Amino acid sequence: MSMHNERGMSRSLVRWAQRRLLTHYGQPEWEAQYAPVDELIGTILSQHTSDVNSLRAFEALTRAFSGWEVVRDAPLDQLTETIRCGGLASVKALRIQAVLRALTDNDGRVHLPDLRRMRRKRAIDLLTSLPGVGRKTAACALLFGSHVPAMPVDTHVHRISNRLGLVETKEPDETEKELTRKVPRRYWLELNEVFVRFGQTTCKPLGPRCDVCTLRPVCKYYREVVSPKRGKLDKPKLGGVSRANI
Repeated sequence: MSMHNERGMSRSLVRWAQRRLLTHYGQPEWEAQYAPVDELIGTILSQHTSDVNSLRAFEALTRAFSGWEVVRDAPLDQLTETIRCGGLASVKALRIQAVLRALTDNDGRVHLPDLRRMRRKRAIDLLTSLPGVGRKTAACALLFGSHVPAMPVDTHVHRISNRLGLVETKEPDETEKELTRKVPRRYWLELNEVFVRFGQTTCKPLGPRCDVCTLRPVCKYYREVVSPKRGKLDKPKLGGVSRANI
């Protein structure tokens, strides 16, 4: 399949899936703001824990300290205790202070260059050069903290993209690169939001709820793994158009 045809199929499939999920979950609501350091720290706190716990830890952090310079210079045990409710507090406290030190300018202020004025690749390279910051964290800082187009790929987005057949990748970083190549930028925010919710509620890692899945007619995983075990196969159609002809 040519790259042009591959992109065309991916765009049709992702747009169909996106519309179905938006109908089910509603349009994502978010407020554009420029707070990339907040988003960096918030994403670090969100690693390996629930949204509820990470938000609780971020709120505790911002209540306890008056600014990022204060967080950077705080005793490590005090910072660790403050964010303990977010899980893995010792590891995250070390990482947060390392990032804040790396962002400290000559005047002793925590400072990040304006990501909105950079080329996207340069901004990602800058963010991923920070201690412990991977592509997902960098993408969150860009998209949610700077309103710069980016594709955060967590385990949900990675799993769903592979199950649907949008990509064939082994790691989330590979999925992010493939999705940003295949999917138009104007869909990136919505795709992230609805895939995360879909992964949390329906397309779970273990025991996916295929019986109630709105994307089942176009799902490669259902067609190749689940359906043969059940001895039946749904017709894979997109609004009357066969997936094979996308």
